[in-house]
Amino acid sequence: MTDASGATAEQILGAIDAVAGLYHRLVLLVGAPATGKTTALRQLAELRGVPLLNVNLGLSQALLEVSRSQRSLAVPRLLKEIVEARPGDTVLLDNIEILFAPDLQLDPLRALQQLSRNRTVVASWNGRAESGRLLYAEPSHSEYRDYPAEGLILIVAARPRVGTGP
Repeated sequence: MTDASGATAEQILGAIDAVAGLYHRLVLLVGAPATGKTTALRQLAELRGVPLLNVNLGLSQALLEVSRSQRSLAVPRLLKEIVEARPGDTVLLDNIEILFAPDLQLDPLRALQQLSRNRTVVASWNGRAESGRLLYAEPSHSEYRDYPAEGLILIVAARPRVGTGP
């Protein structure tokens, strides 16, 4: 796990190298909103020409063609198709919150791991990593998730400090 106050494209590149030989080539960029996750992904996309996907937008558009009763069955296939339509060996995923929607009945981490079997996936995760756990939302929230962080490659983007100067 890497701890940083604002992740950088260089940190992500290092993590991509670290997952090259792993079963799941997944890197999670973990942090609360406004910690620089999207900025770091955009930098990497520009520097290396790696595709950056807005999962909320792409998946919600694909789900428009699917009846509500079939959505939970269709999501893994649609997500895979969206990612596989992008060129290259690495894909960057931002805005993944739709994966946590209770009505989709999806295990978001497992879905990301499945995607990372055939290519390297770097995904922003609006949550936190603490005490050896990867968390999303609060325990009282319907989208709450709690996973063991062991074996996961995490880059933790810390909340920027307010009011600090040179």
